[in-house]
Amino acid sequence: MQLEDQPLAGHIPAQDRLVRQLLDAGRFTRADAAFDELLAGGSNSVDSRWVRSTVLVHRAVLAWRLGRIPLALELLTDGWTELDTQPPTGGSAAHTISMLGFMLEGIGRRGPAMDLMSLAVQIARESGDQPTLAHCQLREGISRVFRAATHPDQAAHQFAAARELSEEAQSLAKPGRVKRSALAVLARSLAGMGEVETAERVAHEALKLARDSSDIYATAMANWVLAGIKRSEGVLTEARTFASRALEGAENVHESLLMMRFSSDLAEICRSLGDPVGEAAALRRAVTAAFSAVDILKEGLGQALEQRRVATQAQRMAMAAREAALRDPLTGLANRLGLERMAPVLLERTAAAGRIPWLVLLDVDWFKDVNDFAGHTAGDVVLQEVANMLRRECRAGDLLCRWAGDEFVVLLVDAAEDSREAGPLVAERIRAAVNAHDWRLVLGRLEKKPTVSIGVAAGPNDLDQLFASADIALYKAKRAGRNRVETESREPGSD
Repeated sequence: MQLEDQPLAGHIPAQDRLVRQLLDAGRFTRADAAFDELLAGGSNSVDSRWVRSTVLVHRAVLAWRLGRIPLALELLTDGWTELDTQPPTGGSAAHTISMLGFMLEGIGRRGPAMDLMSLAVQIARESGDQPTLAHCQLREGISRVFRAATHPDQAAHQFAAARELSEEAQSLAKPGRVKRSALAVLARSLAGMGEVETAERVAHEALKLARDSSDIYATAMANWVLAGIKRSEGVLTEARTFASRALEGAENVHESLLMMRFSSDLAEICRSLGDPVGEAAALRRAVTAAFSAVDILKEGLGQALEQRRVATQAQRMAMAAREAALRDPLTGLANRLGLERMAPVLLERTAAAGRIPWLVLLDVDWFKDVNDFAGHTAGDVVLQEVANMLRRECRAGDLLCRWAGDEFVVLLVDAAEDSREAGPLVAERIRAAVNAHDWRLVLGRLEKKPTVSIGVAAGPNDLDQLFASADIALYKAKRAGRNRVETESREPGSD
């Protein structure tokens, strides 16, 4: 058992895998307790080492199997929305999309379910991750053989696709549950394509491997396949025995998709057998009642899932739009509105810490010459380069802003240096960086290369007063010959 392939190993944390293993072993009391331990830090808490969307969707599957439907819905929606924010590439993304599709299949949202599972197989193949590819192929293969049973007009196509998927999956997978389950799906596909003798041999092989490994899931799948084969041969008593074992196995591991399919088939076999009449009739009523409840649940959950996903995505888009409104699209720095919105909070924090606020106002020298002789595109590149230098020379907590045209503002907060000297020191670093920058790749042999004139002001805990003082200092720097720093300091309380 130690050499067996562990599904999702390397894609989800060990504690998540433990809950899954307990569920697969039918140990629900222990699985429920382990799941509570897992969620102690928050259901949406995911360590940065893992792909968040993959972990959240997997937890949704666990919650669903444990009967925690509201939590499953919340996790599934959050995982799906998280997936929307990043391009789907690599093994983790393939697993996420495949699990998402398989779960949607189980709750009746079949429209997008198969498309998602097929996409997952494609992404897994492109990633070169063979264990992930086999697992994604298994999920799609299971869904296709189930669809073949409920849509006779699609049966030939679905069985052929499932056969291709399961053959490759069981050849790629290492010894383990994925390989055994893929073998069972292959047997069902062969039976559906009329190769009954081969199907029965493969199904018995899958059943033996599953029993030897105490694999309840694969055992249930193999029993279901044999029930279908015996039913097609008219051996209904054996068919009922296999179908009963299959349903019992699915119930033991709480796999809702298998439970729905297996209970339906068992009801049909009992109906055909008609012995005993009372038992068959009771089973039919139980199955009918169960399916009615599931249909109601599926419809309600499906609608709620879609509504919440759309609402969550709309909320994220609205937040992104508000953020974009505060940013300069050319440089990525805050714009004038962003400065006016964020500055009061930062100034208040700086004052509360007992530090002196500084505002650095800089203007690009000779910028008109750049636009006139090198072109406006080159001018845009100059502004972007200046913005990058501001990022390098300032702290992460400082507020950087493109005020207008070729004017930039830096609001210094939480200065590491003596706050009485922070402004001039940072300003001089910025000036020196721009002065030493090699502009030849951008501007060629332009006679007057860009430099910056900088005005620095300290003192009042007020943006307008700081800006006015820095503007006076900037004017002095321009009049004194450009490419220099001038300071206008008015500390609080001075007049």
